[in-house]
Amino acid sequence: MLAIIQSSAVVGIDAYPVAVEVHTQKGLFRYKVVGLPDTAVKESEDRVQSAVKNSGFKVPEGKTVINLAPADMRKQGSALDLPIALGLLVATGQLTTDKISDYLIAGEMALDGSVRPITGALAMAIAARNTGLKGLLIPVENAEEAGVVDNIDIIPVDTLHNAHAFLKGELDIKPFVTDLENVYRDSARRIMDLADVKGQAHVKRALTVAAAGAHNLLMVGPPGTGKTMLASRLPGILPELTFEEALETTRIYSVAPGIHMRNKLVLNRPFRSPHHTATTVSITGGGANQPIPGEVSLAHNGVLFLDELPEFNRSALEVLRQPLEEGEVHLRRASYSITLPSRFMLIVAMNPCPCGCRTHPQKRCKCTVGEIQRYMSRISGPLLDRIDIHIDVPPLRFEELHTTAKEGPNSAEVRASVKAAREIQRSRNGSKNSWNAHMDTSQLRKHCRLSESAMSFLEAAVLRMGLSARAHDKVLRVARTIADLDGDEAIAEKHLAEAVHYRSLDEEVFF
Repeated sequence: MLAIIQSSAVVGIDAYPVAVEVHTQKGLFRYKVVGLPDTAVKESEDRVQSAVKNSGFKVPEGKTVINLAPADMRKQGSALDLPIALGLLVATGQLTTDKISDYLIAGEMALDGSVRPITGALAMAIAARNTGLKGLLIPVENAEEAGVVDNIDIIPVDTLHNAHAFLKGELDIKPFVTDLENVYRDSARRIMDLADVKGQAHVKRALTVAAAGAHNLLMVGPPGTGKTMLASRLPGILPELTFEEALETTRIYSVAPGIHMRNKLVLNRPFRSPHHTATTVSITGGGANQPIPGEVSLAHNGVLFLDELPEFNRSALEVLRQPLEEGEVHLRRASYSITLPSRFMLIVAMNPCPCGCRTHPQKRCKCTVGEIQRYMSRISGPLLDRIDIHIDVPPLRFEELHTTAKEGPNSAEVRASVKAAREIQRSRNGSKNSWNAHMDTSQLRKHCRLSESAMSFLEAAVLRMGLSARAHDKVLRVARTIADLDGDEAIAEKHLAEAVHYRSLDEEVFF
């Protein structure tokens, strides 16, 4: 007898339909899975047969062939266990129902017949809705994640027996709908306040400008000056994720192994801080057979923070250039070719020299000129050109550490000004390339027109500092953001002066 169960598999962050075709017939015992299954799918034989038997059903004794269509795409993971088990029950006449064709089914089987959670539930829910199915039969642990998708019934099951009873009409399971208000309330966390950082008013200002225009930022200073502390405050001054951004971010985390956030909607902007030993693949994503999101994708709609920048592998840094320019990363391997979203703010920090004391007012630098040059040469000029704002972070004075005065605006106040500036940008730039950091050439020329005096000021700065064409455009974008923070329609010389100041490290440290 032949049974066909609708299921799904995930490639990248997208799910595609998989038809699980189960055929049983009399003969010598044989169990075979075809359709490019990986090892985990092949091992489903033992899991599924044990689960079927321990759930009180009969295991087919003859020849069983399971085809996973389309047969030319590799199937990976354990999400096909549940549809295979139900397919066996249908093929052997232990489950008779027309209801099963209305649902996409996915889940991992335990030996005792219980259903375990899977990765990619959100992507599967979207795929089920897009293919016109009534609902999605999914493990209980994945229901909250999949329940944010509307116009589809999410049916949570915890055992094979309950899935059988529901499809047969013997058990009523109400569709699960995620309570978004409750999710938003549970996800609320204490924002690390910018006002907690002592001193560094000019760095806080630079962070505000960066957040307002989605600009990349480089902090240079001796160890212990607060670079990491400042970077960790950035998500708190960025606008909250929209629902669409939250869905897109959750899709990425849903398919990422080892990320313990897949049971709910991701509502806080990601802050990723990989160690400097991170490899190229861990930064960009990929893998031999299955594409796994890397740090640039996990930081999508959020912040990617690289501390001790020169300590990173040179090749791992160079692969950042494409996602910084395009907002996505293209992964090309022998077994797949996909594109993952990777629109993030890049925040990097580094010491001014190997010992870190080159710009320290009290400590003496012990590095030679050659050591400093080799240290700085670990970062390429093209990568630095893609970082909009360079800022020096000096050591704090003793009185600054012990001051009781208010340390500037708090994160909530800064976030309000950032949101106001971004609203100006959205209304001016439109939905495409909304933020100033992402303006294309035509938008740049249209929205960054300068007066004659401002043009002369910019020309002098470019000539004196030897800025590249890309750095010149970065200055204009940053000046546009500063003007938006001030609520000014035109870019004035004071806005350009501040923007040029944020490129002064080009001249002072790197060249």
